[in-house]
Amino acid sequence: MTDEDYMRMALAEARRAEQLGEVPIGAVVVYQPIDPATRRALADPLVVSRACNMRETTKDPAGHAEFLAMKQAAEYLDAWRLTGCTVYVTLEPCIMCAGLMHQARIDRCVFGAPDPKAGATGTLYSVNADERLNHTFEATSGVLADECAQILRDFFASKRKRRTKPL
Repeated sequence: MTDEDYMRMALAEARRAEQLGEVPIGAVVVYQPIDPATRRALADPLVVSRACNMRETTKDPAGHAEFLAMKQAAEYLDAWRLTGCTVYVTLEPCIMCAGLMHQARIDRCVFGAPDPKAGATGTLYSVNADERLNHTFEATSGVLADECAQILRDFFASKRKRRTKPL
């Protein structure tokens, strides 16, 4: 499977969020253990979690899609270190989520649309590449960016339209 395939899974989660009335952001965590000596894969990649935004539903400020997906991945793998994991998310992670990626020691984050208001893996901040921290991780941007951005644009346009509709 490719980055685009996994991002399509994250987009399916974003659509699920939209159906729940949540901001349509989705995430998927893929685990592929690597032999540290040879840097070769020890097993095929495995999707270990999927999640969508749930902030409104759960009234939880940490209810971001990637945050929830990483917590589920940790539970599935029975480890707080998510070494060997790639997080796919439709919108660039915020500071909180990039911080959790750092703390969880993920290998890589792949995101669709950049976030000019809160992006913390390259747009406003680069938490992933800050060498003052004890862990850095790769960030790949722009995977299915147009589709990821469009679902957000459509969601907010629809919200504005409903808000301005005369009674």
